[in-house]
Amino acid sequence: MSDSAHPCLTCGACCASFRVDFAVYEMQEMGGTVPNGLAMEVNGSTCRMRGTDHVPIRCAALTGKVGEKVACGIYEWRPSPCREFEAGDYACNKARTRHGLPPLPEGLVF
Repeated sequence: MSDSAHPCLTCGACCASFRVDFAVYEMQEMGGTVPNGLAMEVNGSTCRMRGTDHVPIRCAALTGKVGEKVACGIYEWRPSPCREFEAGDYACNKARTRHGLPPLPEGLVF
């Protein structure tokens, strides 16, 4: 399947539904890949993506309009919770429902 057909490129619901916490070592200043300005320290061991800590939730790295056309501004440098998220799983479909989008089949492979 081509990248243009990937459902995540027209969705973005996960980026506008969940808090994104991850280990501080994933930050650039600690040797990781997540740009320093896009996250804040929660405590000595945890950071959070900006925009995911209040309502309405919207990750600071998300560009575009949810449900139409979206992209992650730091896709190659995103934190582990974003890397582990799977299109079509329970959390994905929960986020899609919150934004009025139909569920995806479980186990999609792209």
